[in-house]
Amino acid sequence: MKTITKILATSAAVVALFFTSTSVNAQQKLGIGLNVGLPTTDGYSFAIGGDVRYQFDIDKQLSIPVTAGYTHFIGKEIGNSGFNVPDFGYIPVKAGVKYFFDPSGSGVYGLAELGAGIGITPSGAKTGFLYAPSIGYAWSSGLDLGVRYEGNSVSGGTLGQVALRVAYGFKL
Repeated sequence: MKTITKILATSAAVVALFFTSTSVNAQQKLGIGLNVGLPTTDGYSFAIGGDVRYQFDIDKQLSIPVTAGYTHFIGKEIGNSGFNVPDFGYIPVKAGVKYFFDPSGSGVYGLAELGAGIGITPSGAKTGFLYAPSIGYAWSSGLDLGVRYEGNSVSGGTLGQVALRVAYGFKL
């Protein structure tokens, strides 16, 4: 694993631990989501995955989320070449900042995450740098719908997707 990826993953963990240990009154949430995406990279037809997101609320409008899960890109044949692109699976580990535009802490939000995509399949898959800007809407009931672009810079290129995340979050 590259040094920068190790630094990013360690930094995300340290930030999460720091915020959880410094404020007793802060709200903490856990969300479970399903992700479906349309790849922006040739050679893939569909992406699907799931994730778990821990969210530490600094106040009602600002949160620090830490997300991990699994994403699987389904390969396809390129043209009529007879060459099938192999599936690509990775474990995304990201940390970021989530801002709600409504003072109530629900409604429309913007989210920016950075992290690492740890390659799982095919064998020998590399770890890449992840970035994921998102917009979404969260209801006070716990339902959360978000749309994001996720880029994974791996081996000389970027594997990208536009994804929809449907999730449910609950307070800890």
